[in-house]
Amino acid sequence: MYRVLLAVVRFLTFVINTNARYVGKDNLPKDENYVLVSPHRTWFEPLYFAMGAWPKKFAFMAKKELFKNPILSYILKKCHAFPVDRDNPGPSVIKTPVKALKNTDLSVMVFPSGSRYSEELKGGAALIAKMGKVKIIPAVYQGPLTLGGLFTKRRVTIAYGQPIDISDIKKMDKDGIAEVERRMQESFNQLDYQVNPEFVYVPPVKKEKIDS
Repeated sequence: MYRVLLAVVRFLTFVINTNARYVGKDNLPKDENYVLVSPHRTWFEPLYFAMGAWPKKFAFMAKKELFKNPILSYILKKCHAFPVDRDNPGPSVIKTPVKALKNTDLSVMVFPSGSRYSEELKGGAALIAKMGKVKIIPAVYQGPLTLGGLFTKRRVTIAYGQPIDISDIKKMDKDGIAEVERRMQESFNQLDYQVNPEFVYVPPVKKEKIDS
């Protein structure tokens, strides 16, 4: 199911936008799992990350509400998604991806910002990588932030950075997590500059509802 859906997505994204390029794919480990992390900028960027990393497959988080629909729930589970309660995450948010890293051939995709537009990194990605005993692969997306923007054929760039080894950090306490977050943010900044030295992320403006 994962392979089929990714093939469909690859075809659709190519039809919609033929102007995509991938930078740094040689930084992706071929024979080991890892945690791919990226600042969250648009809802469809995970699709590009997954396409660029193929044949590596990923487990990923999805809000629990999506699993209420039996058909969608079936598809999500076949694509290695697991439900997360965003209001009360619970220990499974860490345990489930760690188990995938240790016991399967799946890597894990994590967007370590508190919200799609937050600049504050959280410790989840650091804990998952440390407990899973894997490296962190930083990645960034630059391009259209809306589906309509993709149709304009504007360039889409996905950049993968060098692996971040956190084995030297003995404790994932406040200081340890802060150091991992610093390394991730530094990598994000370097990748963004590498792709476009003048890049500045500006989140799309949400349209306000007008009361009738």
